[in-house]
Amino acid sequence: MSLQDYWGIGPKTATTLAEGLGTERAIRAIEAMDIGTLADAGLARGRATRILRHAHGEQGMGILTTPDARSVYKELLARAQEYAITEHAGDRIRVLTPLTSVDAMDERLDAVTLATETWRELDDATREAVLDAFADFDEMGGGERAAVETVLALQELGVHTGVFAEIDAIDADALADAAAALSSLDTAGDDSTVREGVDDELDTAREQLAAVEQLDAQGIDVIDAIQSDGVRSSAEFREAFVSHVAAETPLPAPRVREATPTDAADATDFVTQGLRELLASLRETVEEREQAVVDDLEAALDDSRDAIEGAVSAVNETAFQLSLARFVDAYELTRPTFVESGCVGVVNARNLSLVAAAETAVQPITYAVGEHDCTTAVPTGDRVSVLTGANSGGKTTLLETLCQVVVLAHMGLPVPADAAEVSRVDAIVFHRRHASFNAGVLESTLQTIVPPLTDSDRTLMLVDEFEAITEPGSAADLLYGLVRLAVDAGAIGVYVTHLADDLAPLPDRARTDGIFARGLNDDLTLDVDYQPQFETVGRSTPEFIVSRLVANASDRSERAGFEALAEAVGEDVVHQTLLDAEWSA
Repeated sequence: MSLQDYWGIGPKTATTLAEGLGTERAIRAIEAMDIGTLADAGLARGRATRILRHAHGEQGMGILTTPDARSVYKELLARAQEYAITEHAGDRIRVLTPLTSVDAMDERLDAVTLATETWRELDDATREAVLDAFADFDEMGGGERAAVETVLALQELGVHTGVFAEIDAIDADALADAAAALSSLDTAGDDSTVREGVDDELDTAREQLAAVEQLDAQGIDVIDAIQSDGVRSSAEFREAFVSHVAAETPLPAPRVREATPTDAADATDFVTQGLRELLASLRETVEEREQAVVDDLEAALDDSRDAIEGAVSAVNETAFQLSLARFVDAYELTRPTFVESGCVGVVNARNLSLVAAAETAVQPITYAVGEHDCTTAVPTGDRVSVLTGANSGGKTTLLETLCQVVVLAHMGLPVPADAAEVSRVDAIVFHRRHASFNAGVLESTLQTIVPPLTDSDRTLMLVDEFEAITEPGSAADLLYGLVRLAVDAGAIGVYVTHLADDLAPLPDRARTDGIFARGLNDDLTLDVDYQPQFETVGRSTPEFIVSRLVANASDRSERAGFEALAEAVGEDVVHQTLLDAEWSA
């Protein structure tokens, strides 16, 4: 297999990876979903992420058929990444994609559920110690030594069950031997070298070599020092040289004498030749001893190879699962139930973006379309709903929440609801309101949302205020056509609109739901019940908005203008609304 066989890798990118990593190592990094290694080779992290997503889940990515669906997907990944406990776990989360089979979804859910249960059973002190162990793994730069040390640290903590079972099962004695060998070797370069302090004989030889190298650098000073003692004959000079080197280095005189020449043309030649031969002898000694120590250490690593590879695999997988578990625990996510009949149903669902940003509790929503058994509070059997109601009533947020639930479920992750039923879909068509009133936008929108309906009977439609992109009369006709097309195609969906009255009567297996404003709060903000009411048309309640404008008018003339609007929408209702708000205050 070549690098260019992968999506997104052309000749230029392939050359970059081949030069930075080598082809085989680059392919291993792609197969291992190792964004960090690809980035270190010169690939932008965003590009590396896209390549890996397609390499490991191209078919799953295909269900995200609109930019808004892909935006929800990316936001969910970003939120989950905040809980990653290692850099590699964060990369693994970054390349998670929707899955294409319920079996695969259930398999991942099994693993995440086990990890979540394990995490929730740990006390605070143990959780902190676990996080510290994985932080040390990152600080050590990952790799075999970091993995072995991390496994030993976790085994010492006494966490044996659940997601830690694989770590606990690794032979501790073999790991200890591996840790000793790995801590003795420096493998930063192409060849392994022995660290200082590992072998006394090697350390002595290195010390002797360094001393002679320093003496060699002094050059003429050595000659001057010997000649200053009044040496005359070559024999005297030779012995003076031996004595000087032995005095200035940790080398014994006999070792120096062995390397010292017996004849030389002059003093300079004598010293130069003597130090050169001594250096060559010492370097050979160091290399031979170091190779012997390396061979012993690598033999020890070979004996512990199964434990080392087990540690690398277990640490990376455990960190990944615990990261997802922390995300699940933080947002109190729940395992969804997968059903064959087309549906998405949620009980007390929360929008994750609102939960993350909210300073107060978020009102949970119970809602469903399609055939479901998750709650008796919502009608079952209607494949499409037309959602109506007050401005700022949470209609778009409900669409986004349903999209979050379905995307998370298809990634094999728990969802933000007390309970949920989800059927597998081939396409998620999420289209937020885009207030661009021209033919080009209408055409591109229809080209985006219609083909998925005709390509599959497993499509989820979540379309927000379709009328915002064309004139009201045509919008009602087109929207009715979309509702009928969704029902006839066997899709499920929710269409948000203010044109419900123009769509009646709806096709069979479609219903109208409504969100209602209850009035004004004490501070004259709109009081909305975000829970939809079923089989009824919600109202935008302009009298509440006009009432607020009347109450907040800055002067008499401005108030008079808003009171004129109050007459248009119902003066008695406006005044009663103001009285109710004043009374409640």
